[in-house]
Parts: sequence; structure tokens; C-alpha cells
Amino acid sequence: MRHLSTKLLAGTVAGSLLVAAAAAQADRSDWPSNFTVGTASQGGTYFVYGSGWANLIADELDVSGGGEVTGGPNQNLALVHTGDLALGLTTMGPAAEAVAGQSPLAPGVPMDNVCALFPMYETPFSITALSSSDIESISDIPDGARIGFGPSASTSDTYFPAILEELGVNFERRNGGWSDLGGQLQDGLLDVIAFAAGIPIPAVSQLEVQTDVNIIEFTEEEQAQVLEAFPVAEFQIPASTYSTLEEDARAVSMWNFAIAGCDLPESFVYEVTRVTMENNDKMRNVHRSAETSIPENIVHNTVLPFHPGAVRWYEENGHEIPDDLKL
Repeated sequence: MRHLSTKLLAGTVAGSLLVAAAAAQADRSDWPSNFTVGTASQGGTYFVYGSGWANLIADELDVSGGGEVTGGPNQNLALVHTGDLALGLTTMGPAAEAVAGQSPLAPGVPMDNVCALFPMYETPFSITALSSSDIESISDIPDGARIGFGPSASTSDTYFPAILEELGVNFERRNGGWSDLGGQLQDGLLDVIAFAAGIPIPAVSQLEVQTDVNIIEFTEEEQAQVLEAFPVAEFQIPASTYSTLEEDARAVSMWNFAIAGCDLPESFVYEVTRVTMENNDKMRNVHRSAETSIPENIVHNTVLPFHPGAVRWYEENGHEIPDDLKL
């Protein structure tokens, strides 16, 4: 009898596992067969973070996926809204403009098919010049300086020119990928690069290896002036970020969030959120800035509704989502 009971138990367990497996497979019936994450230009943090995150999701969920080079936050919002991309990365400033129908890429079109997934990191606004330029402060930037602001319509290109104009800097505006702009700076074709990207910025780290650079901080007065004029927060770039820094550097920042099309299947987005939020060690291996990619930082999104799949994971794990940020 004991032997028969064991066999019956084993059969029951096996049957249960088959039922569970079948249910899991059924849950995937409306999942996309593949997905793409909109990042930004090569050499920037978005590209490294987004491509690594896409690979993690693809591996953990056994779905084909990867990162794609784009123009950055504004373009990612537009491509996710239209369904051309399933997932993307953006910043809260451009997200607020997109929701209000004020995106520079689609004026008058409220982007209402974009939902938040999870917090990524803060984007510091930082300025880099060659040490040989003798530019050591924002006030040292000469009139007519050639300044690289990153890809056209990126967060950096949207906000940094206005920030520097607010601080009285007159400049020639240049656009391009971060790696390309880093090369132009080193070759003397640019005077300054105004970065808005997660730290450490790969292009700056590469420049440090090849030449001497100055990482220029805001004065207290400049920081206060910018905080008053723009949707940014105080930030300190830790001295440990770059070998060039001897102490923390004063800056300002914006929060970044991963986004998804609101019409993506709830079960798919639930699993994407679960894998991301429950594997912060693997996310930090993708990029060290992911140390802030944790559920507690969902409070920094006050603009986009959270996807129902993300809401379900957060609420199951004790994190509240305000009613006005639910679909």
C-alpha cells in the first residue's frame, strides 16, 4: 500500500506540474514573439543599460529581444506610443511633455499609449572639457564655444542648451552620438560636451584613459538658479565615479524610467517587471547605475500611468501605486 501511495503521489505531482506548465504556456499565448528596447546612441548609458536589460529579459523569459539605437528619450516615447517599439527608456521631463502633447517630435499629439514600468536612475547634467582648454567652470566657457549636446531631441539636447542659456553661456550647438562627440572633443573640434546621461558615462571614462579632462561642476548659485527654472533635482556626482574627480561634483539631475506600450499583455509586463525588480544584482552587472533601479524609487514617477502588469507586481510585493497613476 505504501508503494502504491507513493506511485499515486508521484503521479499526482507530475500531473500538477503538467497542468502548471500548460497554464504557464497558455499565459504566453498573447505575448509578443520578440521585443525591442529603445535606447539611445552608442557610447551613452542608455545604450549600455537598455541593451543589457533587454538581454536579461530575453534570457530569463526565453523571448527573443534586444536593444536598438535611437535618438533617446523623446524618440523612445514616440516609438512606444505608436507601437513601433514594445519597450523603451525615457526621462521624466520629456515624458511630461509627451503626455501633455508638447513633444517636439509630435506637437499637439498627447502620447497616451505610454506606461511606466520601473525606475532606472537619475540622469546628472554634467559638463566635460579637455584640461588643455583651461575651462574649469561654467563661467570659463568662452562666447561662441562649440558644445556637443548629444543626439538631437535627446534629454540632453532638449534641456542642457536652455540650462546653459539660463546661465548666460553663448554657444554653437552641435549634435551627435556620445562616442562621436567624445572623439570630436579629443580632436579639438568641440570645446565642451554637455552630458545628460547616467554615470559613469562610458564616453567620459574612455576620454579619461586617453587624455586629461576637466569635469565641471555647478556653483551653488548656478545650481539654485537652474533648480528654480527647470524640472530638475539637486545631485552630487560621487568622486568615485571618475578618476579625474578628487571630490564630489555639484550638479542637477532628472529621473529615468523604463516604459512600455500600455496595450502590451498584462502577463508579459508582469513578468518583465518581476525579473527586473527581483534581480537587482544582475541589473547592476549590466550597469552600476542600476543600484537605484529598485521598487522604492517608483515614487519619482508622477507623470506616466504604470502598466497594469507592473501595478500587479508592485502591489503584490507591498508597494502602493497612487490611483491617479493607474489605467
